[in-house]
Amino acid sequence: MTRLRVALVQLDADGDVTANIERAASLAHEAAETGSRLIALPEYLQYRGTDDGYRASAREIPGPHTEPFSDIARRHHAWILLGSLAEASGDPKRPYNTSVLLDPSGAVAATYRKVHLFDVSVDRGPVDRESERAMPGEEPVVADMAGVRLGLTICYDVRFPELYRALALAGAEILAVPSEFKERTGRDHWEVLLRARAIENGAYVIAPAQVGGPPGKPAFGRSMVVDPWGTVIAQAPDTVGVITAELDLERVAEVRRQIPALANRRPDAYRWLCG
Repeated sequence: MTRLRVALVQLDADGDVTANIERAASLAHEAAETGSRLIALPEYLQYRGTDDGYRASAREIPGPHTEPFSDIARRHHAWILLGSLAEASGDPKRPYNTSVLLDPSGAVAATYRKVHLFDVSVDRGPVDRESERAMPGEEPVVADMAGVRLGLTICYDVRFPELYRALALAGAEILAVPSEFKERTGRDHWEVLLRARAIENGAYVIAPAQVGGPPGKPAFGRSMVVDPWGTVIAQAPDTVGVITAELDLERVAEVRRQIPALANRRPDAYRWLCG
């Protein structure tokens, strides 16, 4: 597979889990109708609201929140990335924030539990402690999509370039960043960070996002696709909907040949700084 058509779904999820899943599935179906082989949805697709509501929304994976999307994957023979769902853990107060990749048979091909949790206090917003409602994951994940290597991450992970470098070194050609990025930080940081992760790793970045949201906590939206040179090749307007892009996977090798940052690393020279 040298070319891959992708579709990104931008959502405005709220506190109604059933309605959120239905809306997300409807948009995923719409995205599949474009002929896209990979359909990516954002973080927190099943629920946005209170911490208690998020905890209550947690389910097993696979389970009732993945089943509607498995049906769509089978019907359209497409890969579907569920940006994140609350996955039941051993702690009822802290489910995992988990990204799920479904293969064209509808089966779970890979799961990634968000490693870096959003514990921040930004002047004039946002203030959050995701670690109080979610359990952190412990390892990076690169999934094989019929020969295409997809690195899985979620939202706040994008501020940790070492994770993306590890994914690229493990063969990732596409880096997924499903998000619910807040408006306050998104207007200054969202595009900059996504383009930086693409440039430094010579990889495509796909970033489906939430828009709108609870009063006082708006999400930035602007779902986008960035190519390995750092050029934004698709971007969503400030509404719910679907955007598409054609990925030329030969472009990854081409950019990495011209600027071989992965090959030119000298980890022995800075090993004492790493920790």
